[in-house]
Amino acid sequence: MKTPRLRSLLITSAMLCGALVLNAGDLTPAQAQKATSIRCNNLVYANGQTSVCFADKFLTTAAQKAGLKITPSFTAAKLDTEAIFESPFTVISGEGTFRFSEKERENLRRYLLCGGFLLASPGCSDSDWDTAFRNQLKALIPEAQLTKLPMTHPVFSMMFKIPSLSLKRGGTTLVEGLEINGRLVMIYSTEGLNDAYNAKGCCCCGGNQIRESEQVNVNILCYSLLH
Repeated sequence: MKTPRLRSLLITSAMLCGALVLNAGDLTPAQAQKATSIRCNNLVYANGQTSVCFADKFLTTAAQKAGLKITPSFTAAKLDTEAIFESPFTVISGEGTFRFSEKERENLRRYLLCGGFLLASPGCSDSDWDTAFRNQLKALIPEAQLTKLPMTHPVFSMMFKIPSLSLKRGGTTLVEGLEINGRLVMIYSTEGLNDAYNAKGCCCCGGNQIRESEQVNVNILCYSLLH
């Protein structure tokens, strides 16, 4: 079983291991480019649920703003497999109620404790998914508490200076964070952070949306890679 040393995966595994296979001639140039890029997971969980409306445009924006080599699309990762440990950054979203399997709870807990970062938000602000996610979080990390992040938190000024989070339906909101042993391991938003405006075939018509979603997600990704 792999040891999920995800901080070292960011630099050493993505770049050094990629260089080794390239030198060995095992990969085509296109495959080598992918191997040496930072990949971001899109979780597949609870018997096949996954996000279909979480835009990946922020990955390209983050690569441009930070000068990093980031794969421009999500990598699907089944939560009950070791695939989750192959990336330091993971997105989970969806709609409707769900329940993690025992293996999924074990893997997600281990992922967060060992250096991984999770960005979570229900598709179209779906209340059933919100309730289910909060219940599952309590089941896998009962000692942890989600707390509101003030807009003075460094995550809101990493690449873009974001003074407030405005909502499609008016007003403003705050996202929530989860800290474990003094490290921010998750950001959660009840209102949509899925940037449906930039997701193909998705409009989030039935739910609310944070207007600055793309910029917020860029900041969250860059923050997670540096802390």
